[in-house]
Formats: sequence, C-alpha cells, structure tokens
Amino acid sequence: MAEAKEHMKWWQCDRFGMFIHWGLYALPARHEWVKSRERISDEDYAKYFEHFNPDLYDPSRWARAAKNAGMKYLVVTSKHHEGFCLWDSKYTDYKVTNTPYGKDLLKPMVQAFREEGLRVGFYYSLLDWHHPQYPVDRHHPMREDQEFRERTRDRDVRRYAEYMRNQVQELLTQFGQIDVVFYDFSFPGEDGKGRDDWESEELLELTRRLQPNIIINDRLDLLDRPDGWDFKTPEQFMVRQWVTVDGERVPWETCQTFSGSWGYHRQEATWKSVEQVVQMLVDGVSKGGNLLLNVGPTARGEFDRRAMDRLSGVGEWMKRHSRSIYGCTQAPDEFPTPQHCRLTYNPETRRLYVHVFAWPVGQLYLDGLAGKVEYAQLLNDASEIKFGPRDPWHGSYEKAAADTLMLYLPIPKPDVTVPVVELFLK
Repeated sequence: MAEAKEHMKWWQCDRFGMFIHWGLYALPARHEWVKSRERISDEDYAKYFEHFNPDLYDPSRWARAAKNAGMKYLVVTSKHHEGFCLWDSKYTDYKVTNTPYGKDLLKPMVQAFREEGLRVGFYYSLLDWHHPQYPVDRHHPMREDQEFRERTRDRDVRRYAEYMRNQVQELLTQFGQIDVVFYDFSFPGEDGKGRDDWESEELLELTRRLQPNIIINDRLDLLDRPDGWDFKTPEQFMVRQWVTVDGERVPWETCQTFSGSWGYHRQEATWKSVEQVVQMLVDGVSKGGNLLLNVGPTARGEFDRRAMDRLSGVGEWMKRHSRSIYGCTQAPDEFPTPQHCRLTYNPETRRLYVHVFAWPVGQLYLDGLAGKVEYAQLLNDASEIKFGPRDPWHGSYEKAAADTLMLYLPIPKPDVTVPVVELFLK
C-alpha cells in the first residue's frame, strides 16, 4: 500500500528508538514476567501495587538520555501483561494514580520526549493477568491452579476485548499524535489466544481510525491482512538477512534488551557491552532494519548506572557516526560486504559506509568498487583514507578481481567503538 509506505518514511529514516518497560515488576526486580514465572496470585502481587512510589522519576532526564544516545523515537509500556496502567484510565482502578505515587506517569513522559524532539509510541499488552474477565491461558500465573481455573471458567473474553478497546481509545485520543503502537502479543492454539479473542480486526480498525498516520506492529494475529500490520518484530535475535514475507522485503525492527530482562532486574548479569550494542544497531541497518533498544527503569524512577553507561557509550559513537545510520539502509547488491564489516548506504547522498568490526592491518579490500569512489575518509574525524586499485606488489602474492578497490588504512585502530569509512561514490 503506497499510503502505508508514506507513513513509514520517518521510521525507516530514524532507525533507532528507545523501548521502556516499566511497571510494578520493577519492585521485585527479577524480570517483568515474575508474576507468571513464579505463579504469584493477585493477592500476593498486591504488595507491589501498595508500595509503588517512584519518587525520583524525572522524565526529562530519561528523554535527554535517549536523545544523547542518538535515539529518535520512544515506545513505552502503557500496560504490560500484569495489567497495571501507567496512566489515569477511567476503566480500571489498577493504575498508577491509585498507588502511593498518585500521579499519571505517561503524560509527563510524552511531553518530555516530545520536547527533546523524539516521536512517541505506546506498547499495549493484549494479555492482562489482573483483569477479572481475562480467561486463564497457558501464560497466566494461575494456569496450574485447577481450582482457580474452575472458579473463573465463566470469564468472558469479549468483555475483556471491549475493555481493551476502551483503553486504547484513551491512549489514542488523550496524548496527541501517537506515532507507533506495539500490541503484544498473540499466541493462538491450545490454551492460547488469537485474533478472535482479542477481536483484533475491531481493534485494528479503531487504531487506524483514531490515528490515521500511526504505525502498527505485527502481533495482532492479522498477518494475512495487508493492512493488519506495518512492520515485523524479530525479538531478541539478530536476523541473517533482510526480513521477507512471501519472498518480498518488508519493514522490520528488532527489539533488544541490554540484558536478559525487559523490566528492571537487579541481579541480571548478562549485560551487553557498548560495542555489542553499536554492532547490533549497525548490523540491523545494514539489513534494512531498525533497532528498538530497551531500558527497564528502577522502582524509584531512574535508569540505573548500567543502562546510563551503555546509553552514554552509544551516544559517544552516534555523535560522530550517526550519518551512517540515519537515512541509511542495506547497500546495493553490487557491493559485496568485506569480511568482518557491515555496509550501510544512503541513497539520497550516494554515500557508502564501511563499518569495520575487526580492524585489519593496513589494507581493506572492497570488491566491485574500483573506479566508483570519488573520495574516502574516516567518519569520526574526517581524515582522508587513500585508496586505489590493488597494489601490484600485493597482487603478485594474492590475486584480486580487476574491480577490487584497496583502502590504505592506518595501522592503529581509530579510538572509537566501531570505526567507519565513508565513501563518496561517483
């Protein structure tokens, strides 16, 4: 659909967004699925609602951290699977305004991020482990409690679907223009829920009617409808090539965490380094995709030291290399990717970017580029990189194709996380 493609242009240019998972699960601080994983009842989970008081919450600091990291849009969990709402919804009492904190969290967040120039999106969970009409399924915390299943077997998922639409209407009418909605997630089949349970087609129609320019992810179980989704969402893994549907390349975004948890996890130890995060961003753009990188704030309302350290490091790299990301996509097929590198390409400026993941000793061979490059420089400091056809001396030892270009790189690796050579094509 041409109209849908027009709506996607900003998103496919910006490439880099911040995901925020925040809710009551920040208090137990051991994964956002803690209620399901540990089979916690509503009664036992209530202590987190009764003690939720993020007194250090300053959304302006969050927004500045995102902007300084080079992020261009926000997606925040308005409601996660636990059912707790970050805004003052009139359709539930299970919301932040009824906690000790007592104030809406979403409105100041939306305002702060917009003031820093970021677009705003909402995540909304299709699951709800707290709602009294949400039927027990294979992910529900009470799934193994047969007495509970029997007692709640008359729950009406249609009434729950109506509740969702009412809340989505609030989210899409009370906060100005919403650029992205991330519905999460369908799991049809035995003891699951899919499009008929969520009444996905009605939810989709409502979403597009209220926000005609919005971008919608692919988790409503409507993949067979051309207008049922706008982009694919591979989660927590890096794809090997541009994501396709029926053999056609489609818009896609990988959502990733700094560690193994989306919500704040006090003792989670598998944190990615700044280099790994930068390489994830570059790798995604080199295959035509976006990166939505998650932060799980603490229960007091802060990004913890580990998150701030990574955001700062990524921001230092983006400060000098963002033009190899914004507006860029996969390089034309005529330019093979050198070993240990990734290529991105800006079709507007006709510049090719060589991201060097493993710095070589002196030379870098680029097949298919001889005679096609006007100028070359390191992107971090705009220092010239000399280039030419393969050297006759080297050629006597190792054969290279006639169209191979050789870059003469400095021996020391530039003092940046991932060096980038900018090629100005003729």
